[in-house]
Amino acid sequence: MTINEQTLWLHGEGFDMLGLVSLPPASTPAQRTGVVIVVGGAQYRAGSHRQFVQLARLLAEGGFPVLRFDLPGMGDSPGELLSFEDTAPHIATAIDGFQRQHPGVERVVLWGLCDGASASLLYVDATHDPRIAGLALLNPWVRSEVSLARARVKHYYWQRLREPEFWRKLLRGGVRLESLRSWACAFHEARSKGAEGLAFPTRMAQGWQLLDAPILLLLSQRDLTAQEFDDCLKTDSAWSSVARSKKPTRIDITGADHTCSHPGAHQTLLDCCLKWLRKTHQEGDRQSPS
Repeated sequence: MTINEQTLWLHGEGFDMLGLVSLPPASTPAQRTGVVIVVGGAQYRAGSHRQFVQLARLLAEGGFPVLRFDLPGMGDSPGELLSFEDTAPHIATAIDGFQRQHPGVERVVLWGLCDGASASLLYVDATHDPRIAGLALLNPWVRSEVSLARARVKHYYWQRLREPEFWRKLLRGGVRLESLRSWACAFHEARSKGAEGLAFPTRMAQGWQLLDAPILLLLSQRDLTAQEFDDCLKTDSAWSSVARSKKPTRIDITGADHTCSHPGAHQTLLDCCLKWLRKTHQEGDRQSPS
């Protein structure tokens, strides 16, 4: 099947962004639900190992119009780089432009990786936008010094302490003093109750709670960012209550790294996203062919 791809400029207040829309083949009736890929980190609309290109085209083949765009200062969009915490106006502009060019798109699912996932939740919290029909979140970013230390202690240091080889190395004097100091610092930081860095994760949790729509949560097995988010769900007061009251469709991707770069993990990611969209947004959602 041949999909149709179109570029468009997204004009906001004081900024311009280049977007690219992937549309379903002419033989496939388009859904009224579209997907907006919110790019995070130092990436542009193609994504790591062309991840967003492949995702957009697969979803378009499945009937879902998809927009991916460059935030200011990235890819082909002019301007200065900005923090993911400040992207709400840009996401709103992207949705506006998407719907103007393709008025059949009545509502959108935001899809984000890492701080793109975080930005999606922050957008919901900041705008309460009724057009948001769901969120697909891959390895959301909630990192603070405390959360990073806790993840390291839980997923690395405790594992090392259970290994006989570590103790043999320690008794032989093979563990450097600097390493022991870093361990001590990590354990101390992990016990801290400091609030540094917790403001934006708390707002993310509020966005999760506010959204009256399906959420797909994808966590990579071999990713520290995913482990930090999982720990946050279990230990942070704001997140633990949300996780109990509004459970997402959760999929843990075995053996996957942060961007699901291995072909098998990447294919699992693509298949899960399309299957979830079809289950939650396709039934009864087809437009009548013109």
